[in-house]
Amino acid sequence: MHPLVFLSLALYLLSTVSSREVSEGQRGFSIDLIHRDSPLSPFYKPSLTPSDRIINTALRSIYQLNRASHSDLNEKKTLERVRIPNHGEYLMRFYIGTPPVERLAIADTASDLIWVQCSPCETCFPQDTPLFEPHKSSTFANLSCDSQPCTSSNIYYCPLVGNLCLYTNTYGDGSSTKGVLCTESIHFGSQTVTFPKTIFGCGSNNDFMHQISNKVTGIVGLGAGPLSLVSQLGDQIGHKFSYCLLPFTSTSTIKLKFGNDTTITGNGVVSTPLIIDPHYPSYYFLHLVGITIGQKMLQVRTTDHTNGNIIIDLGTVLTYLEVNFYHNFVTLLREALGISETKDDIPYPFDFCFPNQVR
Repeated sequence: MHPLVFLSLALYLLSTVSSREVSEGQRGFSIDLIHRDSPLSPFYKPSLTPSDRIINTALRSIYQLNRASHSDLNEKKTLERVRIPNHGEYLMRFYIGTPPVERLAIADTASDLIWVQCSPCETCFPQDTPLFEPHKSSTFANLSCDSQPCTSSNIYYCPLVGNLCLYTNTYGDGSSTKGVLCTESIHFGSQTVTFPKTIFGCGSNNDFMHQISNKVTGIVGLGAGPLSLVSQLGDQIGHKFSYCLLPFTSTSTIKLKFGNDTTITGNGVVSTPLIIDPHYPSYYFLHLVGITIGQKMLQVRTTDHTNGNIIIDLGTVLTYLEVNFYHNFVTLLREALGISETKDDIPYPFDFCFPNQVR
């Protein structure tokens, strides 16, 4: 696969996880998404130029794709990619426990489990804040082996001795988290919105293949699976969430919205259904029909028009296409822009560039 030319786009994703009607008690709230290149991010480096940030973004995306080459998703001959938590593109703050403890975590739409590092910890990556201490929270509870969440997925299991529900979750790059599956009160928006008995992983053996910021304490799974944050909030938020991704040069705050006010209307607004593939329940798929370049449309050659063929992933900025489709795209783009010669000084990792002033 090859990356498309990098674009800074404002993208609005509305995810309706279920077709069930919104309950009368639906709640609405929003929280900030922190882009990794934002001054609010622990990854922020003021010395980087805009070009540096674009190239670094491309390198992270390409690394994720290459590291996922062994994934079973690659057995599907479709336009697709796999999420790997490599620092994450967006972070989010939330509060856990009673009294609430602030946590900063990677927001991930391509995984389900919510987890933070907990004490005592056998193997944990460094973090500036103290590990979450369950015994100090009055609302913490372990889940038992015979509980419904513990029997609903193959990442949960029971030990030979004891009745605690354990979990192990390995990501595409070999990073992993292991610990105990628990319930706890989760708070958002300076603790003004609370969801009790939220299922999460209390990680006691966590290994990231690449060092992440000491500010990050875990991952919030926003995928389509049953134990993601979105699925657990379910009826309370009408099974809906949305986010608006702004150009990285924007000074506006990026919002992750739940429940009320997630729908947008107006001139030019269009929608397309998200598809949940039962073989890969964590991912949000779309069915890509084609891409229009100038007056011509490049269509995806497929006989299956019901299943998804491309994944929407908050953690990856670039778009990836199947090799032949990508080459045909570049050919039509050259034709539309009147480009006949290839530049020799294309910056790595890109393989196609064009001047910002064309006919």
